[in-house]
Amino acid sequence: MKSFFPSLRSASKKSVSSASHGGAVDRLLLLVIIALCGFGLLIVYDASVAIAIRDFNNPLYFIQEQGKWLLIGGVILLFFSRFDYRRLYGLAVPLLMSTILLLFAVFLPGLGVAALGARRWVDFHFFVLQPAEFAKLSLVIYLAAWLSRPEKERLNAFLLLLGMVVGLVILEPDLGTAIILVGIAVVLYFFSGAPIRHFVLLLPIITIVLFILAIAAPYRFARLTTFLHPEADTQGAGYQMHQSLLAIGSGGWFGIGVGESRQKYEYLPEANTDSIFAIIGEETGFFGAMGVAIVYLFIVWRGYRIATRVSQPFGRLLALGISSWIGIQSTINIGAMVALLPLTGVPLPFISYGGSSLIVILAATGILLNISRERN
Repeated sequence: MKSFFPSLRSASKKSVSSASHGGAVDRLLLLVIIALCGFGLLIVYDASVAIAIRDFNNPLYFIQEQGKWLLIGGVILLFFSRFDYRRLYGLAVPLLMSTILLLFAVFLPGLGVAALGARRWVDFHFFVLQPAEFAKLSLVIYLAAWLSRPEKERLNAFLLLLGMVVGLVILEPDLGTAIILVGIAVVLYFFSGAPIRHFVLLLPIITIVLFILAIAAPYRFARLTTFLHPEADTQGAGYQMHQSLLAIGSGGWFGIGVGESRQKYEYLPEANTDSIFAIIGEETGFFGAMGVAIVYLFIVWRGYRIATRVSQPFGRLLALGISSWIGIQSTINIGAMVALLPLTGVPLPFISYGGSSLIVILAATGILLNISRERN
C-alpha cells in the first residue's frame, strides 16, 4: 500500500481526457427529477400538517422549509449541470478531507448537535449541516477519481479508507448511511475492474461486520428481531414497521385519496421523513407507490445509460456512483417500509423532508446531468 490517501496527481492524462463536452443535458432525466421533487414537496406538506401545527402552530412550516431547500438545491443543480465535472477530479482529495473533518466535528462541543440519542449534525449558527449526507457525494467523487487509474493491490488502502469514513458515520450512530456508503464503494470498486478474488474476500467480511454492528447496539438488535418477527412487539420496537404496513395496506389498489391519510396524524413515526413512502402508499395505493418505485428505476437506468456513453473512466465511474447511490438509498427506504428490509432510518431521495439530504442529492444530480453532456 503506497499511501493511505493515494495521490491523484500522478494519474495519467487519459483518465481526464477531454471528449467533446458541448452537448445538451439529458432533458428527460431533468424533467423526471423536477417532477419527483415537485411531488415530494406536495407529499411533505401533506404528511407534516399535523406535526407542523403541534410543534410550530403553522401548518405550512415544513413545506416552507422544504421549499427553501429545494430552491437552494435547484440553484446548485443548475450550477453543477454547467460546471465541467472533470474539474472535480482535482478536487477529490480536498473534498474527502473536508468531509472527514466535518464527520469529526459532530463530536465537538459547541459544534456538534445531539438529537434523539445521535450526533449527526454540525451547527454553523446560520445553517445546520449533516456531514454524513455530504460524505456520500465526496466519497463518490474521490473513489471515481482514484479508481479511474490503474493501480495494483489497492484493496488494503480501499478497506482502510472505507473503514475510516464509515466508522465515523457509525459512531454518530447512523448505520443506514453507513450501509449506503459501503454499497456505493463496493459497486465502484467492482466496476473499476478489480479482481474477482477481492470480492470473494470483501463480501463475507462486509456481511459479518454489518451483522455484528446490527446486534451490538440494543436498538439495532431490536429492529433486526422486529424485522424477523414483525408481529412480536407491535406496540414497542415493531411499532413503526407495523404502522407503515397498516398505512400501505389501507391504501389498497388506488389509495384513500391525496390528503386523506390517517397515519400522518401522529400514528406513523417520521411520517414526513423516513416513513414518507408509507404515506404515499396509503394515499395513492399500490399503483401510486409502484409508480414512484418505477421512477427511481428509471433514474438509475438513465444514469447507467449515461455512464455507458462516457469514454473516459472518471466520468463513467462518477455516473455509476451517483446512479448506484440513488438506487441503493431508495431501495433501502422502500424495502424497509414494505417490511422487506429492516428499518435503518434513511430518507427517500428527492422526496423526504430534510435540507442536507435534498441539497446534496440535487448537487449529485447536477453532476450527472453535466456528464450527460459529454459526447464520445
